[in-house]
Amino acid sequence: MMRFAAGGKKPQPPGDAAQKVRAGLGPRSIVLVGMPGSGKSAVGRRLAPRLDLPFLDADEEIEQAAGKPISEIFADHGEAYFRDGERKVIARLLGAGPQVLATGGGALMSEQTRDNVRRLGVSVWLKAELPVLARRVSKRSNRPLFAGRDAETVLEGLMETRYPLYEQADLIVESRDLPHDVIVGEIIEALAVHPLLGGGADEPPGETP
Repeated sequence: MMRFAAGGKKPQPPGDAAQKVRAGLGPRSIVLVGMPGSGKSAVGRRLAPRLDLPFLDADEEIEQAAGKPISEIFADHGEAYFRDGERKVIARLLGAGPQVLATGGGALMSEQTRDNVRRLGVSVWLKAELPVLARRVSKRSNRPLFAGRDAETVLEGLMETRYPLYEQADLIVESRDLPHDVIVGEIIEALAVHPLLGGGADEPPGETP
């Protein structure tokens, strides 16, 4: 796993970095993981065209396959049913890469999904501070896990179980209150020097972003 912090390395020209990432990715997908409110979908929609890749949102694909919104899936069938469908949809999507894929916050709770992401993707954890996540989540009323509950309390509970799984991601990028294009640029710059994409061979020893 690599952690990216802006300013740690001289950036490559934007076009060169994007081309390097796209070439190094091969048939794999870039898989965005993280808590609700971390910006996976918003960042992913901007990252994909920069890399000349399609963007897919796993939650949207699940809703399309079920013919109903996630809130109704939870209400009608429960979380276990939703998670099983999520696992199947993500497996199908990863088999059709390359792409930029935004996953739901709980997707990595499935061991099969974690294995598929390792084999068929390069994972990027968009990590945000608790107050940032709570503020963003509170702006949306369609998240079943947060219905009628205090956002920070729910997030703290989810962090305990999910952070150990997110920490296995290939790359960590901080999601802050900055324009999404800034975060996209940081992801591309970090991926361009990532060993999984063939980067870093010409870098001085010991330097990691």
